Amino acid sequence: MFNDTHIGASKMKSLARLWYWWPNMDADIEKFVKLCSTCAQHAKQPAKSPLQNWDWPLEPWKRIHIDFAGPFLNKMFLIVIDAHSKWIDVKTMTTITASDTIIELKEIFSTHELPDQIVSDNGPTFTSLEFKTFFSANRIEHITTSPYHPAGNGLAERAVGIFKTAMIKLGSKCSLHERVNRFLARYRSTPHVTTGVEPCELLCGRKIKTHLDLVHPTLQISVSQHQCKQKLNYDRTSSEREFGIHDSVCVCEELWEG
Repeated sequence: MFNDTHIGASKMKSLARLWYWWPNMDADIEKFVKLCSTCAQHAKQPAKSPLQNWDWPLEPWKRIHIDFAGPFLNKMFLIVIDAHSKWIDVKTMTTITASDTIIELKEIFSTHELPDQIVSDNGPTFTSLEFKTFFSANRIEHITTSPYHPAGNGLAERAVGIFKTAMIKLGSKCSLHERVNRFLARYRSTPHVTTGVEPCELLCGRKIKTHLDLVHPTLQISVSQHQCKQKLNYDRTSSEREFGIHDSVCVCEELWEG
């Protein structure tokens, strides 16, 4: 009768003390409230559990995290990020069926190789029989995160957020395809906040050339410019020599012993 308005354990204890007393009254009330489904449903969220970090793979493309972004800009996007290099791949999709998703993953794998592990949520696409068959056939370990707990796949969640923010900032002056390409080019060539290294360097073993590289001359251009300067300085004290047919010339031959 004290819980007809579901006022919580503390207020129930205060109300009960005004009228009754029995041994272990507080413990009995607390137990009663814990068993109340309505109180449990509307209780405050418990404190967050400590953050559990994924192990950092020592090699690229050993573990990748995948997720969908969308519906966003009237499309669905498959986001794939490598746990080692933080390299991101983005595939624009109309539907996210298992067969369509597998086709897009196969295209990515044809460039980067098959991963050892794939981390995803428990969405129907990733838990379908077709996906399980695909993973089994390619000896890929599929790791799924807890339902309603997106932090378990935090790497993919952050990649989705980064992608969406960048696409919005790029505006609508260019096509969707061009915006995706511009985002990928800039992201892959920018040092990552965690590794301090560009994703392209960790994954491909080299930096990729962008329009910003044009600000600084390449080594070949620097050498060519230096040679041109040397030639200009030398040619100030020299003149062209021309010889006609039957002109007499003197040739000095030096003896050299090797």
